[in-house]
Amino acid sequence: MSIERAAVDGVELPARPGKIVAVHLSYISRAKQRGRRPTHPSYFFKPSSSVSTAGGVIERPSGTELLAFEGEIALIIGKAARRVPIDKAWSHISGVTAANDFGLYDLRDNDKGSNVRSKGRDGYTPMGPGVIDAKDVDPNALRLRTWVNAQLVQNDTTDALLFSLAQLVADLSQHFTLEPGDVILTGTPAGSSVVVPGDVVEVEVDAPSTTLTSGRLTTRIVQGDSKFDPKIGSVPAVNDTQRAEAWGSMEVANLNTPTTAFTLTEELGGKLAAVPVAGLSQELRKRGLNNVSIDGVAALAPGTKMVGVARTLRFVPNREDLFDAHGGGYNVQKRTFDTVEPGEVIVIEARGEQGSGTLGDILALRARERGAAGVVTDGGVRDRDTVVEIGLPVFAAGPHPAVLGRRHVPWESDITIACGGTTVQPGDVIVGDSDGVIVIPPAIAEEVANAALAQEQQDQWIADQVAAGSPVEGLFPPNDEWRTRYEKWRLSQHNRR
Repeated sequence: MSIERAAVDGVELPARPGKIVAVHLSYISRAKQRGRRPTHPSYFFKPSSSVSTAGGVIERPSGTELLAFEGEIALIIGKAARRVPIDKAWSHISGVTAANDFGLYDLRDNDKGSNVRSKGRDGYTPMGPGVIDAKDVDPNALRLRTWVNAQLVQNDTTDALLFSLAQLVADLSQHFTLEPGDVILTGTPAGSSVVVPGDVVEVEVDAPSTTLTSGRLTTRIVQGDSKFDPKIGSVPAVNDTQRAEAWGSMEVANLNTPTTAFTLTEELGGKLAAVPVAGLSQELRKRGLNNVSIDGVAALAPGTKMVGVARTLRFVPNREDLFDAHGGGYNVQKRTFDTVEPGEVIVIEARGEQGSGTLGDILALRARERGAAGVVTDGGVRDRDTVVEIGLPVFAAGPHPAVLGRRHVPWESDITIACGGTTVQPGDVIVGDSDGVIVIPPAIAEEVANAALAQEQQDQWIADQVAAGSPVEGLFPPNDEWRTRYEKWRLSQHNRR
């Protein structure tokens, strides 16, 4: 086992690290829970006095309610790291262990992201009990699990990180020297929530393909009687936003959610696919929505139909220094295509700039394999013929042979964007066909689909009458006489079913 191996190899827990550096947001699952995906990692420091290498007991201070656990993988620096490249970064890690980054959300708002008071209390960084020798494991194949009162609540792996463990080490080493004994807390996955006095939290890190494990780090929560003096500094203060983030969601926190989460069901998707975009546009206009078309884009393949929910991606105009910082490596463009979910349409804001491609065959292939419903970009597309062969619905301003960096810098995702002259928000319903692409607010998608289907049936009946020789006067649109005839026909069709 790793605990025994650690003792043989001399890899030990640092009782008082020189520095503890923690990552704000690093797991894809946590980013989805929080509704944001950072372009780059961000950090905060924890005092070494917060470390407890034995787990044991921690207090929830008097007057607080939102003490939350965060199971994490802790990296122990074995040799000094200063400006190390990613491919050399792991060699500077001596050991891997379990940690719990406890925090008081009651104090978080006043900390403004520094987390000094909310996460810096004595004992709020338990680590251990054993150490896995870093030489024995693949940093991309580690698993983190957390239990509360023996119930598994967190279970994630390092192949689901937004930023690799090696990248975190390399990035930090650009700014200051990581010294032997320093600790990096690498972030927590989804599942972090509130614990109360009497709860027992256990965290374990292991390498599932081996027998290596940190062992279970056990911490018990007790009620403290210490109070905060308002004459000296900040006192606990909570609101529903803090409660929702501490518990993990508004539902878990027993808060009333303002709206029910929208799901594009198979039935609704079928309705939207059965109606021309022109018909949906007409129904939206009846409801006062005229600015919902993504203009200037067309399907790469004739006859393409696309229905899905928006996943947004934004490019900004190219500036060489910004492209150096944001354009290379595993940038936000690649991460978006790598994490798109089935049924999502990647909608790209490229400012109508057609002078370079905003995706090509490799990214289109990745999106198709992930189950994406399509891509919409008001910019260009490279490898047009191959993209068409891949079969992913793509609507674009046109083809262009140049790479992204000629005109764009990939900047951020999962935010409100402007594409083709209209606003698109994550979760909006996107429908495209030969007439173009429109955006439907999720709250009225069912209503609009039903109305458009009804209108489509009426339009087809009118077309049949015109084809049979009837003049359009009074028929298109129908006057009272023709409307009565139509209703009689519609009822007869319904009775035949």
